[in-house]
Parts: sequence; structure tokens; C-alpha cells
Amino acid sequence: MSGASGAAGAVVTGIGLVGPLGRTVDELYDALCAGRSGVTAPPADHLLAGVVEAAAFGPPIEPSSVLPPVEARVVDRGIVMALRAAEDAVADACLEIGRDVDARRTAVMIGGVGGLATMSEQAVARAGRGRFGISPYLLPGVLPNMAAARIAIKFGARGYSSAVGTACAAGAQSIGEGLRILRAGEADVVLCGCTEEPLFPAFADGFGNARALASGWTDPAQASRPFDRRRNGLVLGEGAGVVVLERPEFARARGARSYGRVLGWGASTDGFHPTAPRPDGEGAADAMRLALRDAGAAPDEVGYVCAHGTSTKAGDAAEASAVLAVFGPHQPPISSLKGATGHLLGVSGVFSAAVSLLGLRRGRLPATRNLDDPDPKCADLDLIRDSPRPADGAKLALVNAFGFGGHNISLVLAA
Repeated sequence: MSGASGAAGAVVTGIGLVGPLGRTVDELYDALCAGRSGVTAPPADHLLAGVVEAAAFGPPIEPSSVLPPVEARVVDRGIVMALRAAEDAVADACLEIGRDVDARRTAVMIGGVGGLATMSEQAVARAGRGRFGISPYLLPGVLPNMAAARIAIKFGARGYSSAVGTACAAGAQSIGEGLRILRAGEADVVLCGCTEEPLFPAFADGFGNARALASGWTDPAQASRPFDRRRNGLVLGEGAGVVVLERPEFARARGARSYGRVLGWGASTDGFHPTAPRPDGEGAADAMRLALRDAGAAPDEVGYVCAHGTSTKAGDAAEASAVLAVFGPHQPPISSLKGATGHLLGVSGVFSAAVSLLGLRRGRLPATRNLDDPDPKCADLDLIRDSPRPADGAKLALVNAFGFGGHNISLVLAA
């Protein structure tokens, strides 16, 4: 259980996104509703050219735009993306730490695998030049807490700061942990999110050799197809996402704009396998039930489920079983963003939360791209296909994010 049932939620006052399909939540949401794809073949000059057939790339960001020039030369791209997303989120919230909020009452919670690309590059450098090939900035480039640390340093945040490493559940868990911190009265503001930079050969080969990557698609934009009968794997993507969470009373006192609220969250563990989900989906179902209880909400109050939906055979089928078990005869509309964005690993939960809030507020729920022929194991879900679905006054959304190792996180959001 992740908090007292019905306890106060947190207000989302700022959102910053870096990834395929746009630089703002409005651009991302509009692209999804228009049916566009951020999945492409790797450019000829990219390290992944010839390694994978499809990937989802974030925009280029000049490191010196977010860091002093000396540090910018050696920082990992994942940290650069996290800093840009944090800058955008804080600006979006019209928040100045130290002026609008006490720095000691500002927390940072950022997930992600860490600087694996930097580690890979440095391993090659050491193989060529020995110990003298290793940069003295290696450790601040690869440690998984460094995105959170860099954000805290940049904004002068001096409250609780930590990193979440629960694989593809990390971004959603960061939001849940942020809610926990605010409920406990340990902070007034939390910068929550995740950053991932998996688009380099060793990491991609790990997925490929595990037969987890989509393959055989002439058009890369068709490769990621959650819940579809012909899906045969995921498409790796990169990006970062940060949201600003505030205590409701604090946000109201400073007149902050609200995207909506995080009402509750649930966390569970499959206890089953290092990479495969429980086939019956019971671990995922536990997380959803806990999130609903934490939010003080009933299943029939949920008007939209933003699925984890990675486009893998086992994962999508297990999630379908879980959603059917939790919601029974009341099946809310459900879709996955990953048909259009690819799998952004832990960042996916942040993107899903942002899009879900906009979907509730704007009254249109995005469809799953490439869902042409639903898998019979998923066909009993109320799948949003082809075009966006009217939200019909829905006020609550549930977001799923599940990670390797059986880490399951669900969030309940309100417009």
C-alpha cells in the first residue's frame, strides 16, 4: 500500500518533456491525437544504424545550453535531457525555487537506469588507451542518482533528493514517491520524473538477443503495435520527463495553474521472473487495486486507462488479463502511447501521466497507433483504435507502468 486511503493528492503544476513527437505536452498530445509516429529507422551516422530496424529519437540538445561549458563536454546525454525537461517543467509551473518555495522544502525524485552510454564509451576508451583513457568525470556521468543531483544543483533544491531504479516503472514510481513525500509533509514541492538514454549498441543488442525487439517491418513506424495480433516486440526510445508536484494548499496559496491531481498510487511486485511478467497479470492487478484504494476511488469511476502496452507478446497479454480482472464488466477505454512513441523505458510513465491529464481536460483520449487487428487475448478490452475517443466527461484516469523484475506501479489521476 502506498499511502492512507483517501489522503490528499498532489497538484501537477508544471510539465517538461523531451522525446519523440514534440518538446511540450501540447505537442505530444496533439501528435498522438493526429496519429503521427515518432518511430524511424536510425540515421546512417547513428551508432544504432544496422543494429536495430527502428527506434524513437529525442531532439538534439546542446549540453552547454543546460550546463557550464567545462562540464558540458563530459556529461551523459541522459542528464542533459533531464536538465532540459526540468527547466521546462519549472518554467511551466512559474516557479522560482528560493523565492516561491523554500529550497529546503523542495524535493527531487528522478528515476532512470543511469549513464550506460557513457560507461560503454569509456569502456572502449580504456580498451584503447588503458587507464589514461578514462575521464575523471566518469562517475558523475554514470551514477543513477546524478540526474536528480544535477537538477537539485541547478535549481538550488535542498530538500529530500533520491533516484528510483525500478526499470520501466521508474518514472511512474517517482511520481508516486513524490506524492508520498508531500503527504508526509516533508516538502511543499517535488520535481519528479525520469530520464533514459538506451539508444546505443550494447543496450539494444541485449534486448535484441533476448528477442524483445520488433523486427521484420518494412516501415519502421509500424513496428510498435501494442495489443495487436501481429506485434512481435518493442521499439526502444529515448527521452526525459519531469513534472512539478505541489501540496494542494501550497499551490493554491501561490496561485499556481493546475493540470490536474495525482490522487493515489499503488506498488506491487510479481515475485515471478527477472524479465517476464506473471502470465495471469495478478501482480499488475494488485498495483491497480492498491492505487484505486489509495485514491479512494472505485473501478467504475475510472474513465480512461493509459496502458503500459509495450508491444510484446507476453507483456500485453498479461496486462490485458490484469485490467479485465480489476474492472470486470466496467471496462474503461484503454490505449497505449507506445505505438507512436516507442518504449521510453522508465520515462513512459511520465509521458502517460501527462497525456492522461490533457486527455481528461480536453475531452479526447488518444488511440493506440498500429492497432489494426486486436490479439484475441486483448480483444475484450475497450481498446481505443483508429482515432481518439471522446472522454464523455471522464474525471479519473489510471496509468500503468511495469518494469523488469516484476515492479508494478499504477497511478490514479484526476482532471
